[in-house]
Amino acid sequence: MIRRALIPHPHGAAVAKSTIAARVELESARRLRLEYALTGDLEQLAIPRRAPAARADKLWEHTCFEAFIAPAAGVRYCELNISPSTEWAGYAFDDYRQGMRPLDLAEPPTVHVVETKNELRVTAAIELGGLADAPWPWRIGLTAVVEDRAGGRAYYALLHPRAKPDFHDAAAFTVLLDGSAG
Repeated sequence: MIRRALIPHPHGAAVAKSTIAARVELESARRLRLEYALTGDLEQLAIPRRAPAARADKLWEHTCFEAFIAPAAGVRYCELNISPSTEWAGYAFDDYRQGMRPLDLAEPPTVHVVETKNELRVTAAIELGGLADAPWPWRIGLTAVVEDRAGGRAYYALLHPRAKPDFHDAAAFTVLLDGSAG
């Protein structure tokens, strides 16, 4: 299990003081677990309402948690989006923002959401399907978009290598998973 604090991009909106901790672990050779804990004044934030769990596009336009996963060698990668609504998305890319298509997963992710007055915890278990055949180690970028009630967005990541927020920059895929389950 790897746990890291995400940092806000300096050019994102100044949303209510919030912190985000992200955790990733390989539960088995074919199952990845992601957990995000958003702590702060949630009443100031726009948290999507619960909906039936389903694939949905453009989740990143609102509060959403993301993971970018790339084999250590090569330029292909995938993006996983998990919304507090329990909706999700997965995309595969051939190169930096090129060849975007739906990611083939073995089954839909299982998303759990727990919300208290000051914390939103979103956990997703993902059967990796074809991604499980990618060579190890994997480089992972953990990210989040947090929207406030006025529509401003803050962009959180492990690292922000560009002047503008860009979660697709492979330089920010700083977590390494070696293929051994935790």
